[in-house]
Amino acid sequence: MNSSDIADRIVEAILAQKLAPGSRLGEQALSMLFDCSRTLVREAMMQLAARGIVTVSSRRGWFVVEPSEVEAREAFEARRVIETGLIRSAGPMDKAKLDKLKRHIREEKQSLKGTDVGRRSYLLGDFHVCLAECLGNQLLADTLRDFTARTTLIAMLYQSTHDAAHSCQEHVEIVQALEAGDTARAEALMAQHIGHVQQALRLDTAAADPLAELRAALAPVAAPGRTRAPRRRLAKSAGTDDPLSSPTPSTYLGAVL
Repeated sequence: MNSSDIADRIVEAILAQKLAPGSRLGEQALSMLFDCSRTLVREAMMQLAARGIVTVSSRRGWFVVEPSEVEAREAFEARRVIETGLIRSAGPMDKAKLDKLKRHIREEKQSLKGTDVGRRSYLLGDFHVCLAECLGNQLLADTLRDFTARTTLIAMLYQSTHDAAHSCQEHVEIVQALEAGDTARAEALMAQHIGHVQQALRLDTAAADPLAELRAALAPVAAPGRTRAPRRRLAKSAGTDDPLSSPTPSTYLGAVL
């Protein structure tokens, strides 16, 4: 096994939604898992970092990326440009390639009947890579694999509500248009399909509020019209025996432990 094989396995795990955004990828653990040196693992991580799949912290190690909302939109826009452009510029697809795409779709449909969510997720993402290969551009197929991995992470991070069966049906319609030689329709269907996947994400379309989560957490919880009694001030003297000014028993965790 070489560093590229390790990198490919990690991308496959992301496509299958088995590695979540922010997952830590320890060099020692990976070297034991793949029975190789840490140097080889580090080479694989550096490849993935260059491809935008992982990131590194000088003190904490390697982690699967957690794309921001801006990066999410850019990733989908990149896929839209690449995939519609591939279809537009491709010539007629021969029977062998159409048969390959149809086999892939049959596997997708079969996975929808089963319980293996990982395989289903992988096949739905890999359709786009398979399509690029069938359209005759291996370089863009490799690029799409990385973009598809990133959009899979985005779907996990932003809780996509896109239905797998709906996604599969849209793949069917794209292949049918290609088989009919209607590349304009296939291109439009692909743009629509990527748009549907993006629209299913819970992305805030308004200006991002960096304090939104904290603001919601710290919002007042008292009933309307009810005011909270002012906090009693602790006595200045630690030795006071005034019951109204004595501190209440500590709830500090150290007292419990």
